Amino acid sequence: MRRSGVVRRAAVVVAVAALGAGGAGLPSAALTAPSAPSASAPSRASSVPRPQAPQPQERGLGIQMPGIFGSLPGAFACGDCKASGWPICFPFMQSCALPGGRPPATTTPPALPTTPPTAPIAGRTLAWYEEFAAPLTPGARWVADRTSAYRYGNHNPDDDKLDWLNPANVTVLGGVATFTARPGSHTLENGRRSWDTGLLTTEGSREGFQVRTGDYVETRVRMPYGLGAWPALWTWKGSGNEIDSFEYHPDHPATLELSNRLGATGKYLTDPAHIAPGKWVTIGTRYGRDSVDWYVDGVRVHSDRVGVRSTWSAYLILNLSVVAGRYHPAPPAGAPIEFSVDYVRVWR
Repeated sequence: MRRSGVVRRAAVVVAVAALGAGGAGLPSAALTAPSAPSASAPSRASSVPRPQAPQPQERGLGIQMPGIFGSLPGAFACGDCKASGWPICFPFMQSCALPGGRPPATTTPPALPTTPPTAPIAGRTLAWYEEFAAPLTPGARWVADRTSAYRYGNHNPDDDKLDWLNPANVTVLGGVATFTARPGSHTLENGRRSWDTGLLTTEGSREGFQVRTGDYVETRVRMPYGLGAWPALWTWKGSGNEIDSFEYHPDHPATLELSNRLGATGKYLTDPAHIAPGKWVTIGTRYGRDSVDWYVDGVRVHSDRVGVRSTWSAYLILNLSVVAGRYHPAPPAGAPIEFSVDYVRVWR
């Protein structure tokens, strides 16, 4: 999803050539649902553990759609972070002088719901979770002002994005995190006007949590309205470690983009009964050694039968990007875009 550097740009060009009109994406062969295994030769995915609650069933994999995948600023002084409570500065992350000093370093996880969540996969225990039950502590579990997936740290116009990361654009209220994108004041390297928006990553945090082979990650999100929105949950530790639990574009309102960049495989899942702007949906991903499996509302919807390396690990990124208009319509001027998240949980 997040392309950084010449190699990833070249990959986009190849994908466009393979798919024809419609923008960048994965080769058409990579988007084809796996054929049903024969009785005499069970597939590698046949042994993948399956969610227990609710009892999983195989839902149709949806239709495939053509290619819909998808110098540092000169500010050296410390910024005023008081309004947002984030003691960090743009773009060099020095400490701000906040009343009461810097928030304490802590890795104490937030409170779980009154009824602890049931493990979606048998035999797993909850290893890490974010319930958004309290205001975010800057730098403890999440970093919000930068990511190595972005060429310039806090923005990345190379990847068809108008993003300019601003920690104040992620707010928490009532157990829900809201990512808001608004027209910004910066001019990007390509001459386009930026949009201030929100991103959370475990990379660079004091806790430094990483998912690894065998983990199951799950999030519950409300899909945004508004052209230009590009929300996603994905992993990153260099371009060879990216798995997209989902990407979403409201111009294709019933479609999720699911991809394993390690194996150049993916799926456009169209499911209007579960996916639509304004609709809450639960999305899970199991990072299996032999298959990465995706689940929507407790039902397995795709297995890539490729998987990840046994030693694979990566950081989590949860964000709302804003499309610049190359592959999907850019946002109309002025109107803010919102994307909401209930939780993120990891079982292992």
